[in-house]
Amino acid sequence: MTKPDFLTITRAELRQYILEHREDEQALQIYIDRFQNPNNRVFPAPETIDDLENYPELHQENLERLHKQA
Repeated sequence: MTKPDFLTITRAELRQYILEHREDEQALQIYIDRFQNPNNRVFPAPETIDDLENYPELHQENLERLHKQA
């Protein structure tokens, strides 16, 4: 079987291919590169228990931002 052209197939097609060929790391990396959202906020892992106190607030801010975009 020949691999599809990962740079031209649709997101749904590439996702389906990855689900059927979980060992194909190249396909997964291309999926991540093509379809990552540069506007997503990345939250660092908490270093201490005290850091966890801010996570509910950050999560709520993110939900409100997503709701405004919809």
